[in-house]
Amino acid sequence: MRIYPDLYILRHGQTEWNAVHRIQGTLDSPLTPTGIAQAEAQHRILSRQSLDGFVCFSSPQGRAARTAEIALQGLIAPILQDDRLVEIGVGDWEGKRRDQLLMDRPVDESEESALDLYERAPGGEGFVALRERCRSFLKDLEGPAVLVTHGITSRMLRLVLLDLDIADIGRLEGGQGNVYFLSQGRQTKLE
Repeated sequence: MRIYPDLYILRHGQTEWNAVHRIQGTLDSPLTPTGIAQAEAQHRILSRQSLDGFVCFSSPQGRAARTAEIALQGLIAPILQDDRLVEIGVGDWEGKRRDQLLMDRPVDESEESALDLYERAPGGEGFVALRERCRSFLKDLEGPAVLVTHGITSRMLRLVLLDLDIADIGRLEGGQGNVYFLSQGRQTKLE
C-alpha cells in the first residue's frame, strides 16, 4: 500500500439542493444557514490542529469553495482549486430530486441508500472514472494538505487512501460538514 501525506478531507456544508434531496453532481447550489454553520464548525475543528506545512486544495464548485473559505479562514492561504476534486458527474440525473427518478425500488432518502444512483446515472461519470481522477490527484500531492470536496468524491478519495475496493464505498461514512484526518492508512473522524 502506498503511503500518502497526512490529509484532512472535508465535505462541504449542506446546500439548498441537499436539503430537498436534489442531485447536484457538477451543478451547484448555495450553502444553507445550516451549511454555513457546518463550515464554521469545521473551522473550529481545524483551529485545534497543527496545520504548519499544510496546503489547501478545494473543488472549484461554489459549495465547496465557499466551505473552504469559511473553514480555513485565517488558517491556510491561499486556497488552491483543482478540478479533480469536483463532485462525480451524474449525467441525465443532475438537478433532479431522487423521488423524480424512475427507480426499481422504493426511494430511500438516506445518503447511503442513494450511493448506487451515482454509479447508475445515465450519461454519468461512474465510480471507476472517479477513482482514476482521485488517484491522479493524490499521486500529484507533494505534502500534507486539507482537501475540501464533495460527498461521493470524499468517499472515493478515502477509499483510495485506505486501499479499499469500490464495493466498499458504502462502508465509509458520509454526511455534510465532516472532517476526516487520514494518516498512514488510517482514518479518524474529528469532532
